[in-house]
Amino acid sequence: MADSYRKAGYEARKIGFGRRPAVVIVDFQKAFTDPQYPLGGFKHIHDAVDETAKLLQVARRCNIPVASCYTGYKTVADMPYWKIDAIYEHFYLDHPSMELDERIHDKTYDYVFAKTAPSIFFKTPLTTFLTKAGVDTVVVTGCTTSGCVRASVIDSFSNGYRTMIAESCSGDAEEGPHRDNLRDCGRRYADIVSRGDVEGYFEDVRRRNA
Repeated sequence: MADSYRKAGYEARKIGFGRRPAVVIVDFQKAFTDPQYPLGGFKHIHDAVDETAKLLQVARRCNIPVASCYTGYKTVADMPYWKIDAIYEHFYLDHPSMELDERIHDKTYDYVFAKTAPSIFFKTPLTTFLTKAGVDTVVVTGCTTSGCVRASVIDSFSNGYRTMIAESCSGDAEEGPHRDNLRDCGRRYADIVSRGDVEGYFEDVRRRNA
């Protein structure tokens, strides 16, 4: 069957890497990565955490900025109208599930902040951090692909960044929504790239800045 999107000109161009990248990590907090919590048992997300940990080893070695967020609230009063029970049960700033997963977190290197909406950009200090670092390329990782990752990709695009999704470094509750949303974002807003491609790019940036 013909791809009507391609026929109409979607995904006709490649964005390509720029000169100064950063990695953003969306919600790899224990609420999503620890099986004791209702949203913490999805294998696809755990696999993405492991892949992101490998990517971050290269990023930090190459002096690439890393920003990581978690979703949390003071009370129900400052929550949006989520339709997910677990958020009302656990997503409070003083709850242990707000801790970032140790596999991806380096407290001596990463810039960490809380967010209150799906996008890592929405009313957070991320744009200031990226501007100060001279970033033009944002590599998005995290969970979930169909939710907060997608929202973050759209805001990255909307803010004028070259936006990349590291395919194996993003996870969802199921493979189907992950693939569907990668495909849709790849048609419009972002390049879908492999971890290996991103790591090679980081090494190129390191050599160029040496």
